Amino acid sequence: MAKAWIGIDNGVTGSVGVIYDDRPAEYFAMPTKTEQSYTKTAQNVTRIRVPDLQREIVRIKDSAVTIVALERPYVNPTGIKATLSAIRALEATLIVLEAAGLSFVYVDSRQWTKYLLPLGLKGTPELKKASLDIGRRLYPQVAAEHPKAKDFDGLLIAHWLKSNNGFF
Repeated sequence: MAKAWIGIDNGVTGSVGVIYDDRPAEYFAMPTKTEQSYTKTAQNVTRIRVPDLQREIVRIKDSAVTIVALERPYVNPTGIKATLSAIRALEATLIVLEAAGLSFVYVDSRQWTKYLLPLGLKGTPELKKASLDIGRRLYPQVAAEHPKAKDFDGLLIAHWLKSNNGFF
């Protein structure tokens, strides 16, 4: 059976990248939905669409022996809204992976960015631009299919997983 390495850039603005040993790579933005927040103030919250993510993960799993790298979520008490969003997204993603019976490893963003991105980059805009540029070079067919992608973090996490911790 074919092999697949899945990289998940955790969060509601994240992405999922898949590298196969027998077919072209895949990429998709994390499926999300926006709904009214659970707080008393009138505001919205973005959440993972679990059935959509589950459908994609199961499709991949059913076609290949699969290992997953999941980026560790952003957790910072000074950024409580972003932290809560990241934790909600992580829980939804964990539920999907566990239901699919997939094993996974956590990866810190520093691990895979140090391996793939140029040294000395500072701040999210520089990191996202480098992710986009390197993803385009390594996976031009994915870039052609997703010309409006903001980054290819999920795909680069999958690349890191296959390159460094192949597991197969």
